[in-house]
Parts: sequence; structure tokens; C-alpha cells
Amino acid sequence: MKATTRLREILSRDKATILPAVGDPLSALLARAEGYEGVMVSGNATSATRLGMPDVGLLTMTENADNVARIFDATGLPVFADADTGYGNAITVKRTIREFERAGAAAIMIEDQVSPKRCGMLAGKALIPISEMEDKLRSAVDSRRDPDLVIVGRTDARSVEGLDAAIERACRYAEAGADAIFVQGPRGKDEAERLVAEIDRPQFYIVTPDGKTPSLTQEQLSLLGFKVMGFSVYLLLMAIPAMRGLLRKLADTGSLEAAIGGAASLDEYHNLLDLEDWNALRQTSDARAGGRP
Repeated sequence: MKATTRLREILSRDKATILPAVGDPLSALLARAEGYEGVMVSGNATSATRLGMPDVGLLTMTENADNVARIFDATGLPVFADADTGYGNAITVKRTIREFERAGAAAIMIEDQVSPKRCGMLAGKALIPISEMEDKLRSAVDSRRDPDLVIVGRTDARSVEGLDAAIERACRYAEAGADAIFVQGPRGKDEAERLVAEIDRPQFYIVTPDGKTPSLTQEQLSLLGFKVMGFSVYLLLMAIPAMRGLLRKLADTGSLEAAIGGAASLDEYHNLLDLEDWNALRQTSDARAGGRP
């Protein structure tokens, strides 16, 4: 089954499906190894891991699409891709959709911020007119080659114009052709209930570490009617203390052995990267090469 079709099946379920947010192929491989059915490629995590810079619109379209391609190639999982603002106007969106679709994205999200955008957790965001975003979404829908590719309309209006405006925008985006909707930053369960009740599209619920969006459970989100449970940069936030701890202990003691307690084994690392399969391929190739006259 195509990755796009698999994602559509996820969106048709009664239960909310967890899609871990990743910024690199290794994190995505960990998610696959733990049995997750797909991943979200976080623009925030991508900017951090690829550039070492904050999510303030610094990633280019080709850098982002390339990261999506690497993650899809490594895992084969359905990939939900964050395409920021579409990197321009409705005309630019046409190429953006083609590039991300070629990269293997199963879903592509476009947001209604002014470019250069800012991470949804940051203050100082500004929005484009609704009509401009509608044009972008129509262009996105018209540009996809695979009819199962999911176009996601995102609005950051909740923190800029309020909940009513966010719902109005989301409904307009649905009418413009968005297959699914993400309203960034509902402030509580009551607001989340309104989103599902008033917006006639499958919806994503993404928890961020700024504390503004309540961390509802998978069961709670399923009962509310959300289709996907996601989260922002938590994998990186969990990794930072572990890496910092090793570096500090090594600096303090000068002993690597004392610093690496709790580390994964080399075998676990190699298994995650499918080293055995690559070695088998090499042995087959070497044997064939050695048998040539």
C-alpha cells in the first residue's frame, strides 16, 4: 500500500494515532523500531538538527524536502511534512508540492503565517489574508500528482486573532480543498472540543513544550474526535540532558568508561541502522565481483 494511502487510512480511524515528531532519519528509525506507523517531520527539529538554528524561517524549501526524502528513504513510513508557508505565493506552492511529493511525503502542511515565518511557540507571528491562503491551498490541491496525498491547512490564528478567527480560517481552508486541518495552540479541552465540532475535516492535535496547549492523552483525543496526536521537539529535549551529561562527566573525570553508563550498546546501534543487511549486500556484491573472469 502506498504511504499516502496508509496515511489516509490513519485519518479514517476512530482512534487518534500517535505520530512522533522527528527532525532526522535516526530519530525516525527509532520511532519505526518502536512500532509507530508514521512520523511527523518537525520544522523546528529539522532546523535544530540540520542547521543548529531556531525555527524562524531559515530552512529553504529544498533543504526541508531533502530531509523529508532522507527520512522516508530510511524508514518507508508515511511522512507528515511541514512545508512552512509553502515558500512563497500560490505559484511557488505548486513547485513546493511537487518537490515534497517527489521526496515521498504522505501529507504536506502549509501554514498561514507571513514569510519569514516563526515557530508556532514564539511570539510576534503575523498572518497573511485568508484569501491568499485559500489560493495557496487550491494551488496545492491542483498540483499534487497522487490524489491520495494529504494537503493539510494550518492556521496560527489562535494566538494572533483568537479562537473564533482561527475556526473561521480553518473552515475557509477546508472549503478551499484542505484534506485535513491543524489549528495551532488551543488553550484547553473546551477549545479543542470546539475545533472538532465546528471544523468538518480530520484534525491534528500537536502538543508543544511552551505549555499553552494542554497535554491530553491519546484516549482523550480519540474521544474528542482528533485523528492524530503529535508533539513538537520533545525527542530532542529528552536527548539534550543525556548528551550534556556524558560531555560534562567526561570533562570532570577524564574517563569515558565512567561517563557512558546507560548508553545503548554498539549492537543495538548497528541493528537500528540495519548494518547486517548492508553487510549481506556487500558480501553478495564481493562474491559476484570475485567470480568474474
